[in-house]
Amino acid sequence: MTVSETSSPIHGSLDAAPFQELRSTLQGSLICPGDEQYDEARSVFNAMIDRKPAAIVQCRDTRDVVAAVDFARQHNLLLSVRGGGHGVAGHSVVDDGLVVDLSLMKDLRVDQSRRVAVAGAGLRLGEFVTGTEAFGLISPTGTVSDTGIAGLTLGAGFGYLCGKYGLAVDNLLAAEIVTADGAVLRASDTEHPDLFWALRGGSGNFGIVTSFEFQLYPLTQVLSGMLVYPFPMAREVLQFYRDTAANAPDELTVYAALLIGPDGNAAVGLIPCWCGEISEGERVLAPLRAFGPPVVDTLGPMPYSAVNTLVDGAVPRGMRHYWKQNLLRGLGDEVIDVIINCFTQAPSPRTIVLIDHVHGAAHRVDPTATAFPHRDAPHGLVMLSMWEDEAQDESNIAWTRELAAVTRPFSTGGAYVNESQDEKPRAAFGVNYDRLAAIKATYDPTNLFNQNTNIAPA
Repeated sequence: MTVSETSSPIHGSLDAAPFQELRSTLQGSLICPGDEQYDEARSVFNAMIDRKPAAIVQCRDTRDVVAAVDFARQHNLLLSVRGGGHGVAGHSVVDDGLVVDLSLMKDLRVDQSRRVAVAGAGLRLGEFVTGTEAFGLISPTGTVSDTGIAGLTLGAGFGYLCGKYGLAVDNLLAAEIVTADGAVLRASDTEHPDLFWALRGGSGNFGIVTSFEFQLYPLTQVLSGMLVYPFPMAREVLQFYRDTAANAPDELTVYAALLIGPDGNAAVGLIPCWCGEISEGERVLAPLRAFGPPVVDTLGPMPYSAVNTLVDGAVPRGMRHYWKQNLLRGLGDEVIDVIINCFTQAPSPRTIVLIDHVHGAAHRVDPTATAFPHRDAPHGLVMLSMWEDEAQDESNIAWTRELAAVTRPFSTGGAYVNESQDEKPRAAFGVNYDRLAAIKATYDPTNLFNQNTNIAPA
């Protein structure tokens, strides 16, 4: 099969010989349909995604990634990239194409003197956090330990420490990346700075990042846990949450959630995370603990790795997931009422409506300083619809889209790619889209990396 390398990727099939040739070059494994590991290797976080790739390259090192990229380009195959496989949209696996699976690339090196970590692209957040925490150091990550470090970082990386230390992209110092022509580049402020800018929020459009270099900070304990209130208090709790978040010091980030508790009753939860001096945190969080008061209060000193697992059980692999997100201009009484009313109509008891908190260091970065532009929204409204039965797909998707639609008038119009599906690229990349499209034309002119919230080459 001979196809021009400059033609657009298509769905296609190859006989076994080229795949056998590829297999012979790899340090890792090539998994094809019929192999015992195939179904496990193609499965991802979201059970709605059931795609059947032509082959999966489980890479051991950067050379394997180069071989896979060259193979996909030369044979005109669709190509997708899998880090943690946690992306809810399922971009990491593709029908009839080649999946470049980085999940075995879990190297982690910590330089204590420089406070820098070099993390392989296959690491999940839990592995990364516990690895650096062993040295008394952390870097801001997301909120679910099963999430891949690669997808989280390339999308932006919201989390419990953003007020003090910023987003994951704000702490990325450099990256090793394989581009569409098979070149291995180091991107940083001084090496390919245009590419480095684009990687910090460009969501996988520019190549395959094989390792990330992060800034670390000394932190051994935070003050965190959960506060849970009865659902009839929802309006009052969310108003209190809004005012608390608006006046929070950088050391305090607070998330809110509407959910169904283990007892089957609806509830409102708050997860504060204080990353300053513990005694001062006790003073700052005292009004939160006194408000209500909550029916559940688990606040206490803990390692950051424990905070990173607080909601793991509520967002499990193997469920059917459909997520949307609106970046809110504010959390006024009107949108609070809309959110509460819609939540009471959610068709699945597993569904959660999350309100995150972006402020402090994350907010003070200029929208054009990195590719991630959405620094002006104090809250993201994240609609996490989860259910088990395929027969309930239509009702859950419809409910999620309805909540997104009725809260859109209160939003900035932007979208965060890591927490939503079906979003337009210009909503995701905002004022930075045109610059990203120009950089895309330099590093991926044929749009080989198109299984994502795609930026077309300018």
